[in-house]
Amino acid sequence: MDLGYILNQLGEERERYFGAVAPPIVQSSIFAFPNVEAMREGFRDELGEHVYTRGNNPTVEILRRKVAALEGAEDCLMFGSGAAAMSAGVIASVAGGDHVVCVARPYSWTRAVLKDLLGRFGVSTTFVDGTDTGNFEAALTTRTRLIVLESPNSMTFEQQDLAAVAALARARGIRTLCDNSHATPLNQSPIALGIDLVAHSATKYLNGHSDVVAGALCGSSALIRDVFRGPYMTLGAILAPHDAWLMIRGLRTLPIRMQRIATTTTTVLAFLEGHPRVRRVYSPRASDNPQLGLTERQLAGASGLLTIELATDEVAAVERFCDGLTRFLMTVSWGGYESLAFPVCAVFPRDAPLRPPQGVPLNAVRLSIGLEDADVLVADLEAALQRL
Repeated sequence: MDLGYILNQLGEERERYFGAVAPPIVQSSIFAFPNVEAMREGFRDELGEHVYTRGNNPTVEILRRKVAALEGAEDCLMFGSGAAAMSAGVIASVAGGDHVVCVARPYSWTRAVLKDLLGRFGVSTTFVDGTDTGNFEAALTTRTRLIVLESPNSMTFEQQDLAAVAALARARGIRTLCDNSHATPLNQSPIALGIDLVAHSATKYLNGHSDVVAGALCGSSALIRDVFRGPYMTLGAILAPHDAWLMIRGLRTLPIRMQRIATTTTTVLAFLEGHPRVRRVYSPRASDNPQLGLTERQLAGASGLLTIELATDEVAAVERFCDGLTRFLMTVSWGGYESLAFPVCAVFPRDAPLRPPQGVPLNAVRLSIGLEDADVLVADLEAALQRL
């Protein structure tokens, strides 16, 4: 199935809605039946039928089909956030007394659902350095039911050898779940490498316009039905039809957005790697990345995320740099059309130590490269770096 067909035609049965090129927003919360037997049939398969938008909505269904096809999956569920998608995938995979192995630096809310929420109900988690597949194997127990991956992660971009971890897990009957938000389905295909479930913060590149909060979970039909019957319907963290429509529109330009972002990021990365006021650049494609070989083997292309560690040990200097940026908006998240800067120090009190016992140093700033011209962004970074 070619990319253009997925983005522009798949799921869009235009003869059902007057030949409209853009699909309608089916805003209805409920759907009527002609008789009791038809309603009974609807209840037998709420994922496949339209009964209640909390289960399956026609506009959201179009989006589900597109995202599933992009990931090479049989099916997909859309959620109200990426955190909801990851949480549903985890909750559907474990029970009290089970054990999970997770990468050491997952997204903060992935850590929260594993450690803080499920920890209260007898699920234990071991966090490991995922850059070495042997660490996963060493952490497995007879109670391990799930391995949680995030490759690359969204701050320092460590990767896991997905094919190797998938083979390890399958040999032991353990489910795997990978956050693929950073790479997008265009640059990495975890399911093709043997991963069972793939999650996205669809807020990021899939939508691409910083106007929707959404999540996606992809996998086999059997696994997705399992998630649907469990946490999806129970917790109700659904995506609204209007947001699904915005995401369908955002997906249309995913390939050209990612191509432009990758080209610009290559220029920005080269500038930052050679700058005397930048101590280190974190990126899957940084020249000193010890996983560069894995990057070239596993990632088909680049995204726009990179983190710089500034050549200063003073938080005040980091603040001067960030406050001096005019083309990078200072905010959370990433993956939109606009370039963004996220200073790690903003999360901590002013008197916090520069290097916390765990985590990223306070002189680190994550950048998300958008659709601006590369020379404009380089000039803005140069001007801000002079403020150090």
